[in-house]
Amino acid sequence: MTRLKPLLFALGLFSTAALAAPLKIGTTAAFAPPLEVAVQEAKAAGVDVEIVEFSDWIAPNTSLANHDIDANYYQHIPFLENAKRTAGYDLVAVAPGIINNVGLYSKKYRTLAEVPKGARVAIANDAINGGRGLLLLEKAGFITLKPGVGYHATLADITGNPRDIQIVELEAVQLARSLDDVDVAQGYPHYLRLAKTIDPNQALLFDGLDHPEYVIQFVARPDNKDDPRLAKLIDVYQHSPKVRAALDQAHGTLYQPGWKD
Repeated sequence: MTRLKPLLFALGLFSTAALAAPLKIGTTAAFAPPLEVAVQEAKAAGVDVEIVEFSDWIAPNTSLANHDIDANYYQHIPFLENAKRTAGYDLVAVAPGIINNVGLYSKKYRTLAEVPKGARVAIANDAINGGRGLLLLEKAGFITLKPGVGYHATLADITGNPRDIQIVELEAVQLARSLDDVDVAQGYPHYLRLAKTIDPNQALLFDGLDHPEYVIQFVARPDNKDDPRLAKLIDVYQHSPKVRAALDQAHGTLYQPGWKD
């Protein structure tokens, strides 16, 4: 028994040191400002949280899997599933955040009805965002998809194209700048604001909560998904009036809470 005491003492010191370290949560620029307010609110409640901002969409999951951070907030379920499948990460969604509306935009037409047959329509060329674009085209009545295919949809899943639209696939970040070259384009409000090509509020159609799998998630590893500090931060993010005001300032009316109050 006496030999165990030094080990138990060391483990106790390790546990105390781990708890003393701040909770590190990774994010990207599109989601950072409201999250910073949540961090300030959490600190006021006694929870030490540190934001680690990344400039790409790969590093937040790599850092989380490598234990460099404790959680991240920047991805929806299709993105997470793809990361787990392609990189083998063992990560889990812990709680929902917001969903950013994605829309169909046009500089040439003001309504869907005005879009002519044979129109050129741009969507994202990757599996994650392209599926969302195809679901938008189906909602607009431009195409029909195989029943039940959902966000896994690809061009091969199109079963009808009554308006003979020509689908142009582009990188998601290029869609905002494609509006001068196509009739309609899938658009992300954040990139439209940066590109200043069109008012992000002036979509012909938004998807909103039609597909809740696109709600941005707080993600952690299985070993720390029940960390009470993360639970507190999530509670603050979802229920603090100051955070809600920051979300309104950052996203205007182009987002919706993905949780139920």
